[in-house]
Amino acid sequence: MTLTVDAESRGEWAVLRVAGELDLVTSPVVRQHVHDAVADGRRSVVLDLSQVLFCDSSGVGVLVASRRLMRSCTGQLRLILPHRGAEDGSHVNRVLAALGVRRLFDCYPDLESATAEPLPA
Repeated sequence: MTLTVDAESRGEWAVLRVAGELDLVTSPVVRQHVHDAVADGRRSVVLDLSQVLFCDSSGVGVLVASRRLMRSCTGQLRLILPHRGAEDGSHVNRVLAALGVRRLFDCYPDLESATAEPLPA
């Protein structure tokens, strides 16, 4: 399976909709999209991971690195991890929870709630 990343803007937010498998081969694509958003001056990024069917350790590494990048430029990263998503539940949600790193991320159930809350001052 492949990975696709569709980018759009929602107010101040750069929204990256990720679908497919986030693994060693495909995770650099997500990393590049986050870097491109920052290079374009975006400091508020939402990664919609609701259609990610598989995520391995390299995918988790990209999420952690993206969080670090956004914090280093005083930006903000939000993840969309619905309780039910993809085909049988949000795989990324389960992986992050199992690894004990989900608490590092600001997680939302959908795009509307992720982009509706105001940005910190």
